[in-house]
Amino acid sequence: MPTGACGINCGVCKLHLLGLCGSCGPGRSREAQKKLEAQKALFGGTCTILACAAMNRIGYCLRDCPAFPCENFRQGPYPYSQGFLAMQERRLEGGPPPLDHNNRLIRVPPEYWEALRKRDQTTLLNLTLFTPHPSGGMVFRFLREEILVDVENRCLNKMGEGTWQKVDDPLLELITLLYLNHVKAVYPLGKDMVGPDDLKQAHYFKGPHALQLGPLVQTYAHDLDGFDAAAAYLGGTPVDMADRAYRFLPFPRVPLYYLLWQGDEEFDPRMSVLFDRSIEETFSGSGIWGLVTLVSFALLKGPRRKL
Repeated sequence: MPTGACGINCGVCKLHLLGLCGSCGPGRSREAQKKLEAQKALFGGTCTILACAAMNRIGYCLRDCPAFPCENFRQGPYPYSQGFLAMQERRLEGGPPPLDHNNRLIRVPPEYWEALRKRDQTTLLNLTLFTPHPSGGMVFRFLREEILVDVENRCLNKMGEGTWQKVDDPLLELITLLYLNHVKAVYPLGKDMVGPDDLKQAHYFKGPHALQLGPLVQTYAHDLDGFDAAAAYLGGTPVDMADRAYRFLPFPRVPLYYLLWQGDEEFDPRMSVLFDRSIEETFSGSGIWGLVTLVSFALLKGPRRKL
């Protein structure tokens, strides 16, 4: 379907159907170069959005550019309204949808916090490598963010602009509580790496509960540099597997491995996630699904920047 770098779908435009206007195509395409050449010849200039996408090797601004929405869009007058751009920016700053593995709104049971209050904190700190906080809470690094588990006030906080700010992320809160309430030992890492099909609950990851990795493949299969940048931004450690592979630490002792293959004439691009076998000691299938969802969402967002 012909879609321009700016995100406009020309396939549903009558001008395109009548042959009065051609699609610009994604920024990395030959179609985009031809469009820019035609614009320069006919109008003496080019569309700043398309020119920027082509120069920076961006396929589609809304999906692939870490600076969207940038000034090229804000200066308008088209293709999008200021209200639409403000909505995009606001939602890009938030967390993942507050939905569980069954697509229902997440409600964190109060008893999860009560159970955490009853656990010995010194033991938990030793098992998890979290660090104590003067408030009586515990601090850990979730990918690139410092998170405070405020047991007294039953909430998560993250460090921002020098102060702790409450986190409105039900999925992160739920997964953190599940981990802290179920971790029982210091498990060996790096000895037995497994995929979803190798877990005891392998059946769980079929059908509607399959790990949603398709969006990552769409975004990074033809943009390895973008995948590298997103992984580095989240503190990923390169590992020698696949075309690109990184280890991420959503919790200090819970690694996840993301493997990306670009594909070729015979095989489609694909991505896989591997775990340490020990993940089964602390998470059920739904907990693993939630943890992967959090990390995948962060990878899709990637580094936010301003041009």
